[in-house]
Amino acid sequence: MNKNRYALIMAGGVGSRFWPVSRTEFPKQFIDFFGVGKTLIQSTYDRFLQICLPENIFIVTNESYVDLIKEQLPQLGENQILAEPMMRNTAPCIAYGSSKIAELNPDAVIVVAPSDHTIANQAAFINAIETSMEVAAQTDCLITLGIKPNRPDTGYGYIQYTDEVLVGNSEVHKVKTFTEKPNLELAKSFLQSGDFLWNAGIFIWSASAINRALQRHLPDMHEIFTGGRTVYNTDNEKAFIANAYQLCTNISIDFGIMEKADNVFVLPSDFGWSDLGTWASIYEMAEKDYVGNAVIPSEQVMMYDSSNCMVNVPKEKLVILQGMHDYIVVEENNTLLICKRAEEQNVKNIVADVKAKFGGKFI
Repeated sequence: MNKNRYALIMAGGVGSRFWPVSRTEFPKQFIDFFGVGKTLIQSTYDRFLQICLPENIFIVTNESYVDLIKEQLPQLGENQILAEPMMRNTAPCIAYGSSKIAELNPDAVIVVAPSDHTIANQAAFINAIETSMEVAAQTDCLITLGIKPNRPDTGYGYIQYTDEVLVGNSEVHKVKTFTEKPNLELAKSFLQSGDFLWNAGIFIWSASAINRALQRHLPDMHEIFTGGRTVYNTDNEKAFIANAYQLCTNISIDFGIMEKADNVFVLPSDFGWSDLGTWASIYEMAEKDYVGNAVIPSEQVMMYDSSNCMVNVPKEKLVILQGMHDYIVVEENNTLLICKRAEEQNVKNIVADVKAKFGGKFI
């Protein structure tokens, strides 16, 4: 296996759209949504074991979740867990991780990926990552994976690409534009045009390429993290990062670099990807009965005259649903949520209202 290949897995989100199952103290990346015996982050880690050496896989997370990481991935060394002292979006965590890895290996090629995605076709995913890493090792390109869309989804960002391809690789196309979560009419036009892809939030680049991009487009952030070169991978790293994050702006890698750089390319991909952003995405991925009900777990749930429901309840609870159609029914943390599937986008607002009324007790 190529010793220059590294993975940086981002695992700091709170997953509020999956409330009440996903909570601030135990967010979605640490949950086994499908009852397969592995949480989302464990599945992501196992996926990258097929691409990188175990010692070359790093997890960047909020310091509140370090103990959860150690519990679910005990094989990781202390140096492989990067603890963020506060939430500052994806640009700082990528700048931190890339700088730390570059100090270990200046020739590193890094794949950056979220911890909470599902991949149906593992072989196709591995092939896409390896193809991108080979290109990144030989060029100064910033590469992202774009998913071929099969519906006009308004919940995803979109990437428009051109016919221009890299010399020597006809699969990797020059990126033209990024568009964040369009309305339905625009999403339909994107689908019809044939030159738009879903933005999967998976990036591949060499350590040197991302360092140059940070220096050009986010110079203040670049200066902050290059200032830690002498302390990365030492006992002084934690104290340095605590101060560094205080100085960082809250900005995404998409807005900070990918939308501005002129060396961004995309590999159109199709490997059964879902970002598991909502209960609807869990419903789409889950096994369903003959009337469209997805019940996890199903041992003690009884359905009468009910269809197309997403049900996620504790194993020990007997649940009977009658006359329910197109509903989400979830229970966890002494909280029961019942809402129409078509209106699940309101869950974030509900969480805010619950927090305002009851504090953090149920959040």
